[in-house]
Amino acid sequence: MWRRLRTHPQRNEIFLSFIIAALSVYLGLATREFFSLENLLDVLLSYSFLGIMSAGMLVVLISGGIDISFTAIATVAQYTMSLIIINYGGNLLLAFLIAGAVGIFLGSVNGFLIHYLKVPAIIITIATLNVFYGLLIAVTKGRWIYAFPTWFYRVPSLFSFTTADGTEYAVTLPIVLLVAVFVSTAFLLRRTAVGRMLYALGGNQEAAVRMGYNILRLRLFVYCFMGLLAGVASVVQAEIVQTVAPNSIVGRELEVLAAVVLGGASITGGTGTLPGTVLGVSLVAMMHNGLTLMGVSSYWHQVFVGAVIVISVSVTAWSQRAGRGRHRVEIEV
Repeated sequence: MWRRLRTHPQRNEIFLSFIIAALSVYLGLATREFFSLENLLDVLLSYSFLGIMSAGMLVVLISGGIDISFTAIATVAQYTMSLIIINYGGNLLLAFLIAGAVGIFLGSVNGFLIHYLKVPAIIITIATLNVFYGLLIAVTKGRWIYAFPTWFYRVPSLFSFTTADGTEYAVTLPIVLLVAVFVSTAFLLRRTAVGRMLYALGGNQEAAVRMGYNILRLRLFVYCFMGLLAGVASVVQAEIVQTVAPNSIVGRELEVLAAVVLGGASITGGTGTLPGTVLGVSLVAMMHNGLTLMGVSSYWHQVFVGAVIVISVSVTAWSQRAGRGRHRVEIEV
């Protein structure tokens, strides 16, 4: 069984499922609140921002790139959107359009720089992270924004229900958007020609060039898609906390990268699936939530997340090496 599991094409998702199931049983026994409907909905709401960002990062990693600047893009989009709707009015649709447009524009800057400068994406996006964020802080002096219009914090729940004991629960807009982003990203990667091109680009760029793919357009699409989802996530985060703090999003890059890497995406490109990313996001969210419910200091959260990443990546790398070694033996025989 173990041998079959190691060679299964979805082995990473299977391993993650086992880990999540075991962790769920432990947390369910250790805390009474973990399996409560209120806690599960709260986790979905709190980590909708992380999930939306992770979908964009998955697409970037599959294409063979990487983006460190998405938190700065989200911060700029969020601040711009907030100032416009507070000073000039609007509605929720306009808020998403503004943030999305800012995200696409800043993402296109990344795409053009990476393509034409021929510098590794990690270097470019670290630089743009500092440029975007530094300019925002310089212009705004780091001021926080509180005074949102009434319509912004009174967004109606799209689905609500009452349990037998009279407790009312609601499925809010951020949760619905999270599901919509996951579904659309899965469709993009599995059912479209662009998705197949992205896998080819990440797997072997030279082969993609010989096949006639337009590398510039693909790169622009990837980083604009990341920028768009950063903009959407920024509105979701602002709607949840009802505050815009310039330093509240920057610094969360590790969480997003952790979720996507845990899901089996490779930083070298060409591999990764949306179900794996969903499982990765779920594991990160469960770890944070479980540690909080057990009263563990937040300072230890990153330690646990980092340790799980090291273990997960090591197991995945070992499994891949074992698979390649077995394949070479079969060829020689």
